[in-house]
Amino acid sequence: MNHVKKLTIAALFPLLLAGCTVPGGNLSLEDKNIKRAEDSDSNISNLVDVYPLTPVRVAEFKVQEPTSRPNPELALEVARYEYKVGVGDILNITVWDHPELTIPAGSYRSASESGNRVHSDGTIFYPYIGIVDVADKTVREIREDVAKRLARYIESPQVDVNVAAFRSQRVYVTGEVDTADYQAVTNIPMTLLDAINKAGGIGANADWRNVTLTRNGIEERVSLYALMQKGDLTQNRLLQNGDIVHIPRNDAQKVFVLGEVAKPQVLKIDRAGMSLTEALSESGGVNETTANPTGIFVIRANRQVAGSEKVADIYQLDISDSSSLVLGTEFNLESYDVVYVTAAPVARWNRVIQQILPTVQGVKLLSDTGLSIRNWD
Repeated sequence: MNHVKKLTIAALFPLLLAGCTVPGGNLSLEDKNIKRAEDSDSNISNLVDVYPLTPVRVAEFKVQEPTSRPNPELALEVARYEYKVGVGDILNITVWDHPELTIPAGSYRSASESGNRVHSDGTIFYPYIGIVDVADKTVREIREDVAKRLARYIESPQVDVNVAAFRSQRVYVTGEVDTADYQAVTNIPMTLLDAINKAGGIGANADWRNVTLTRNGIEERVSLYALMQKGDLTQNRLLQNGDIVHIPRNDAQKVFVLGEVAKPQVLKIDRAGMSLTEALSESGGVNETTANPTGIFVIRANRQVAGSEKVADIYQLDISDSSSLVLGTEFNLESYDVVYVTAAPVARWNRVIQQILPTVQGVKLLSDTGLSIRNWD
């Protein structure tokens, strides 16, 4: 009878300690006001779809790689490009054989200092003919206008017009480039690729797949990966006044590898992208002794489908046959994907045993030392 009492007290001993102060913090929800969404589905299983990764399905999910392509539309735009004069530009107007109409630059004056500045109303003043509207006109149109009006005073005037300083128009290159600044639009057509090269090229932390071109408040996404790495010229653009080219950082290009891997960690998708197999490899591979080879999951939040009731898609890879890792090399990860490797049933059971074992050992220790319970008799 005493032996039974000893075992009973030993078994209740951990429960008695539970009421005492123990190390570590705790947040109890018993006296908290918990807000619950009445219209939400409490069963998250109804809000996700699971797709086992098979060769056919991986082929469906595989994103088509860009290829080298010409851009005839851009080539035509560049061929037809003509600069239009704007407010702040400096014009040089020369009338041959009439030096009195051409202001000499002098020994210490540049052409931009001695030329005609386009005023805020888009005009310049020129001798004999007075006020000339030049804004939004090409140098050829200005030359024809000036020559026509000078013909009243000069017989067959030979007029030449050029822009000495381009100050009215600019584009902006921001983000992960060597020199983020504005660049002047000139009589030489400037493409997206030209602007980035003038800015010193993209930085090491640039997300070159998600470059944005903003024009008149409308944002367009451009892939420098396709343009610069694959030669897809359809990604190039002829820039206009006020365009903003932004190269973002790749901070958001991250995936989370959790569960039964050698090194759970956050990985950053590099410029070439990242496959499922690559993510597992960079995390030290799956733990051969504890991982469940049938339970390699990629959890992807359903952020792109507006109005969808599903919160996530889950992709399952079974590597019980190691050759299935080939499928993982063809499955590309996206930003904020969660790669989770589940534990094998025996591993989970062993962890439960590890939690219980200290209590069992404590009971045995108390029993072996002959705990006195005379005061309980």
